[in-house]
Amino acid sequence: MLYFCCMRKVLFSLFLFSLLGSSSFAQQKWDLKSVVEYAMANNITVKLNEVQARVAALTLKQSRLSQLPNANFSANTGYSSGSNQDPTTFSRITETYLSAGMQLQSSADIFNFFSKRNTILGNQWELLAAKSYVDKIKNDIALTAANAYLQVLLAKEQEKIALVQVQQTAAQLSNTRKLVDAGSLPELNATQLEAQLAVDSGNYISAKAAVTNTELTLKSYMSIDAAAPFEVDTPPVDLIPVDPIADLMPENVFQLAVANQPLQKYNDLKLKAAEKYKLAAKGAMYPTLSVYGSLGSNYNNRARYISGSTPVNIPLGSVNVNGSSYDVYPLEPYNFYSYGKTAFGTQLSDNFRQSVGLSLSVPIFNSYNLRTQYERSKLNLASLKLQKELDNQNLKQNIYQAYTAALTAMEKFNASKKALDASEKTYLYAGKRYEVGMLNTYDLITSQNNLFKARLEYTYNHFDYVFKMKVLEFYKGQGLKL
Repeated sequence: MLYFCCMRKVLFSLFLFSLLGSSSFAQQKWDLKSVVEYAMANNITVKLNEVQARVAALTLKQSRLSQLPNANFSANTGYSSGSNQDPTTFSRITETYLSAGMQLQSSADIFNFFSKRNTILGNQWELLAAKSYVDKIKNDIALTAANAYLQVLLAKEQEKIALVQVQQTAAQLSNTRKLVDAGSLPELNATQLEAQLAVDSGNYISAKAAVTNTELTLKSYMSIDAAAPFEVDTPPVDLIPVDPIADLMPENVFQLAVANQPLQKYNDLKLKAAEKYKLAAKGAMYPTLSVYGSLGSNYNNRARYISGSTPVNIPLGSVNVNGSSYDVYPLEPYNFYSYGKTAFGTQLSDNFRQSVGLSLSVPIFNSYNLRTQYERSKLNLASLKLQKELDNQNLKQNIYQAYTAALTAMEKFNASKKALDASEKTYLYAGKRYEVGMLNTYDLITSQNNLFKARLEYTYNHFDYVFKMKVLEFYKGQGLKL
């Protein structure tokens, strides 16, 4: 019972904590700056490329450590019988014995025509290239998230315009209904406004759905759960900073982009890495000089040592002299030796051996592998040069197209502003004429719809102009002004 009580308290605490976390998340209003920063830090595509950058860092670390000497320890034990060689005395024996051995080996390259060194330098440039590519992905996500944010603001503005349209139509219907009830206007006028109110309500519902859809798109770029509460800050679009068009001339933007865009930096770094890899592949075709050394020892359970000797004087045989038998003794007594098993540690000490030397490895024929690798590295270098040229060409073309699009968007924005001013005046005069009976309901609705379209067009062109200018800012490679 106590266990379940504790568990209920823990679960309740976690539930309360999650509610508080959700509440604070819901209270946050996302402006353009926070949207872009969060997307750059949490987008899944960015994180995937950050993992690849960490892989490049590990590759660089391993290549640096490859310069250090390698060391390997080996040990073995075995049971042998029949005719074989004693591992401790190296003499031929036919005994059955148990043996063991240990060996420590080490080697290091002294000179390999800078193959390893160039590989390390190539991996250094590769790591920097991977980081630059992460920056490119972050820039792309920043621009995409900024566009999605502006689309949310646009959808919200369109929702407000649709709501105003509904309110205006409802107000006109209310006034018209009073006049119809008083007998000043026919029922047709009210019926026409009721139909228009239904159309305007449908437009408002569609505008609300568009807000939800644009928010879901933005949340996907930010890697925020679709079900999480989300609210954007909706400042006037006029407050979003935009560079003057005179500061965004395409040739000047292109020169800045070549120097600052992460993709161009990435291409430069990949070229530098490929140059070093080519030199490393060339060095691998030449001889390698190495130094090596080893320590080792062996053990045999049959090994013996002399533990002591006892002098004895025993006859070698007998001789018969004149019918008499005499024992024959050696000039000196024999020494009889006693043996003991040599201990494991003693054998390791007695059999300890060392070696050191130089090794020269000359690649003569290896199925053309090294030559093919070298030729492949040259082709890879040529491919990267072409890729850099292609990316620069596409960049310049995109910048000129973005500049043309920005000019067009600015002109459309200015034109739609004039159209909106004219539509507002037209609707104002139409309303006054309708109130005094000089304009029928159909013409009033037409004027109102024209104003609605003009507001939508103006709002869309305004946001489109801001985004097109942000694209030009993005190409400068100096970040977005938020």
